[in-house]
Amino acid sequence: MLKIENLHAEIGGTKILKGLTLEVAAGEVAAIMGPNGAGKSTLAYVLGGRPGYEVTAGSVTFKGQDLLDLEPHERAALGMFLGFQYPVEIPGVSNVQFLREALNSQRRARGEEPLSGGEFLKLAREKAALLKLDMDMMKRQVNVGFSGGEKKRAEMVQMGILDPAFAVLDETDSGLDIDALRTVGDGINAIMRAPDKGVLLITHYQRLLDYVKPDKVHVLAAGRIVKTGGPELALQLESEGYEAVTA
Repeated sequence: MLKIENLHAEIGGTKILKGLTLEVAAGEVAAIMGPNGAGKSTLAYVLGGRPGYEVTAGSVTFKGQDLLDLEPHERAALGMFLGFQYPVEIPGVSNVQFLREALNSQRRARGEEPLSGGEFLKLAREKAALLKLDMDMMKRQVNVGFSGGEKKRAEMVQMGILDPAFAVLDETDSGLDIDALRTVGDGINAIMRAPDKGVLLITHYQRLLDYVKPDKVHVLAAGRIVKTGGPELALQLESEGYEAVTA
């Protein structure tokens, strides 16, 4: 689904990604782990199309198309979803309003009919229940006054509603307590575990991988993938640290 070859990227003239190569197949959950400053969030932002991140070399192919040639909204319509480490607040806009507009925008881009208000609310209730998020929260302004865990659960509801083909989740486990971690993990599995979907799960810690078991674990250090293994690699990193692998 996703093929990254020799990717180089920088921000403000500082080189962050330095020849990163990675493939994620359909039906696969791939975990990216690595020390601070390795380039994990930069990779997520480059895939999402965040302004200010300049790709200087390499290629990214998503579902057979040149991802880097597409605008962020075009990437989203193609099925790319980016979960943020720190979901932003959008004062004055309710979650329901925001998500209905987002979903119908993508449906129109794919040539599909937009959902009516009733159809959307039925879908929203179903996905909110999956993440144990009260519908009253969905009527509130996007992330305004939400705790860290509520923001992450609301973002997973967004992922469930948009139903992407591929999700890039940047440290979704940060700020979550034990119960919220299990709920979010179960939500990722329910929404994205499918033969025609893929997940790139960026995390510092093993704990989320206890709930969302990866097919592959990739270690990112100094802007490139330095080691790849199975789920046992995450356990090794947890017990030995990154230096044992990246040295």
